Amino acid sequence: MARWLFKEEPSHYSFARLQEDGSTVWDGVTNNLALQNMRKVRRGDRVFYYHTGKEKAVVGEMKVTADPRVSPEDPKAVAIEVAPVRKLTRPVTLAEIKKDPALADWELVRFSRLSIVPVSEVQWQRIEELSRS
Repeated sequence: MARWLFKEEPSHYSFARLQEDGSTVWDGVTNNLALQNMRKVRRGDRVFYYHTGKEKAVVGEMKVTADPRVSPEDPKAVAIEVAPVRKLTRPVTLAEIKKDPALADWELVRFSRLSIVPVSEVQWQRIEELSRS
C-alpha cells in the first residue's frame, strides 16, 4: 500500500463535499509528473486530501477504491475512484509543514504546483502527529 497527497481547490470540490457524496472520481489532472504519479496509485492506497487556495492545508484522508483507468476519449487522461475515510482532527497548514524539518524535503514543499505527490511513511506519521497537536 502506498500513500499519496491529492490537492484540490475547496471551492471546486471540498473534502466536506466528498464526505457528503461518499465517493468521487478524481480526474482532470494534466501535469505530466502528476499524471505519472497518478498512474502509480492503486486500490487500497491511502491519500491525504489537501485544500489549495486560501486554506493551503491537509484536511482529511481518503482511500483509493479502484485502480486508475484511462479515459477512452484521451489516452493521456487518468481517473481514480476515491472515498472519504475521515476528516483530520485539525488541518495541518502548509506553513506548519514548511517549518517542520521532517517534512522539508517532501515534494509538496519542493514542487508546490504538483497536484499529486507521494507521501513517505515518516511524512504520513508526522502529518498525523501535527493534526492531533
